[in-house]
Amino acid sequence: MILINLLPHREAARKRRKDIFNVTLAFAALFGGVIAGAVFLWFQSAISVQQNSNAVVKAEIKKLEGQISEIAGLEAEITALRARQQAVEDLQSDRNLPVHLLTELVNQLPDGVFISKMVQVDQVVTINGSAQSNERVSELLRNLANNTPWLAKPELVEIVSGTVAISAREQKRVSNFSIRVRLVRASEAEKSPNPAGAASAIPGSLGVLAAASAAKK
Repeated sequence: MILINLLPHREAARKRRKDIFNVTLAFAALFGGVIAGAVFLWFQSAISVQQNSNAVVKAEIKKLEGQISEIAGLEAEITALRARQQAVEDLQSDRNLPVHLLTELVNQLPDGVFISKMVQVDQVVTINGSAQSNERVSELLRNLANNTPWLAKPELVEIVSGTVAISAREQKRVSNFSIRVRLVRASEAEKSPNPAGAASAIPGSLGVLAAASAAKK
């Protein structure tokens, strides 16, 4: 007996395959959505954690900046206090500078040299006087440069020939000079018994004196 299937089996198989494909596609889309959602949530969580870390870092930075500002202010106050302390110490030590100046001038003044005027501006002292010869002025410069810790950098400003009346009928030739020297503070004098660089001004001054002596001869 021959059986003939008159039902549309091809259309049914095609419909069955289509339904399976649609179901598979739906499951794939759902699975992809779940994965995308999980990845999105993971990124959002990582971003949130990073933002929290950034907020903590910014807060610490602001805190440190405040501390740095306080430290800078304290350093400025310390510097100002040290400057005031140094100023007070300088004032206390400077009280005896005139005594040292006069004492050293008396000790270092060669025979035949006379001081007529002395002017002090801050730490610079200008000495005007007369000497029997240029050699006496040279000796004074050497003494001021090498033999005292209270005077430094002596410099010959000017030296000119002049005369002084010994009596009504007799006059004597002298060398009128002007010397500039720096008065050393007590703190500096304690550190350097012979101030460095004091002798550096002497060679030029002695050259001027030598030239003046040669011209005089």
